[in-house]
Amino acid sequence: MVLEIVKYGNPVLRAKGLEISDGDERARKLADDMLETMRAANGVGLAAQQIGVPIQLAVIDVSGVEDRPSEMLVDGKSVSIGAFMPMILVNPVIELGKETEEGVEGCLSFPELNGDIVRAASVKVKAKTLDGSPLEFEARGLLSRAVQHEVDHLNGILFIDRMNSAVRTSLAGKLKRLQKQARA
Repeated sequence: MVLEIVKYGNPVLRAKGLEISDGDERARKLADDMLETMRAANGVGLAAQQIGVPIQLAVIDVSGVEDRPSEMLVDGKSVSIGAFMPMILVNPVIELGKETEEGVEGCLSFPELNGDIVRAASVKVKAKTLDGSPLEFEARGLLSRAVQHEVDHLNGILFIDRMNSAVRTSLAGKLKRLQKQARA
């Protein structure tokens, strides 16, 4: 079922998500709905906060993105991205690489808004799958950026918080309009 995506201005976007217990059937149904919602909105990631549920659950699928490559390593070996997509991350914890890179990001909770964001070029991820199995990998490229963006959401951090002040200032009018629409 396609769910409504919460827009900027809604306080749930600033909520730190609660951890999910192993085998939580509600999380399984929610993850299915989140994947359907993300695809319907042409996104590559979606966090539970974005559909109004403050829990540690995110979905990602970068498999169809050709112009922004991704790399995924499991046990230090490069693996096929498609074999792991769509990806459902439960209670993820990340370790950021030292190198950074700037890239354009958007967010489904900020329609028609994007900006350059500096993020770690690589990230190590420890999470669980919906059945409670451990999932560990390293990501580079778009997958790294998507993981960092969604984990930020799970901790109440928005991509505008990562923008430099000049970019944020240039978007101030659009951000105010979004906030007003969310309150309406």
